[in-house]
Amino acid sequence: MRPGVQAFLADGPLPDEDAESEEIDRRVAQLDEITRPVTGEEARALADCFGPDDCYGVAWTLLHLIETGPNPVFGVRPGPDAGEWQHRLWQRCVNGGLVADEPSR
Repeated sequence: MRPGVQAFLADGPLPDEDAESEEIDRRVAQLDEITRPVTGEEARALADCFGPDDCYGVAWTLLHLIETGPNPVFGVRPGPDAGEWQHRLWQRCVNGGLVADEPSR
């Protein structure tokens, strides 16, 4: 895994919208430093870095970065305890015809 991705992962999930602007700016800068495309391993690891909200749009930047890697990131539908952004990644793969949507259980 490349150093830029490791640094982002080491800082954990994205902060929420109540975080200081400096923290949000720092995380944006970290994402901007990661060269596209990401590897499959990097994409899967980054998929665990979404925070509790969209962090002023930074979550979309993370999602688009993940989508530069080999898709689909998930082989099966994320479970009910997965976050909104993991479900969004799954649905985008379904919509793109990359995976067949399985029935809800």
